[in-house]
Amino acid sequence: MTTRGVLYVHSAPRALCPHVEWAIAGVLGVRVTLDWIKQPAANGTWRAEFSWQGEVGTASKLASALRGWHLLRFEVTAEPCATAEGERYSSTPELGIFHAVTGMHGDILIPEDRLRAALARSVRGESDLEAEIAKLLGKPWDDELEPFRYAGEGAPVRWLHQVV
Repeated sequence: MTTRGVLYVHSAPRALCPHVEWAIAGVLGVRVTLDWIKQPAANGTWRAEFSWQGEVGTASKLASALRGWHLLRFEVTAEPCATAEGERYSSTPELGIFHAVTGMHGDILIPEDRLRAALARSVRGESDLEAEIAKLLGKPWDDELEPFRYAGEGAPVRWLHQVV
């Protein structure tokens, strides 16, 4: 079963750009050359995005391949298909990586056990329920990435297909 998604590299230092391409190529099994453009939201950084098609789990593999670089901001999405829900990964240098399962309309689906754990922490006075829910929805990541998303409007999108 295949799915498709989009990888948004919101910001990367120029020296890291070829390494990002190599990491993506390693996951997709094809040579990758991205169209890098300057990222106005962070001086001295570059951005790129492309759409991909591959096996279910490709989004996870892409996020894993990119998560080790501290200076990289990125998001990977995968659409739901007949055998799997959709996924969203967001990563920033300050917050690390965020993962969410998404439904067919793009809504974040929060598993029951995560909601129960957030409620339990709130009841015990360890945290605020509103803050817990915001983290479950990825709000801190959205807040940090929003200026980078806006700066990338109009950027070209390329389709890449995984060799199966």
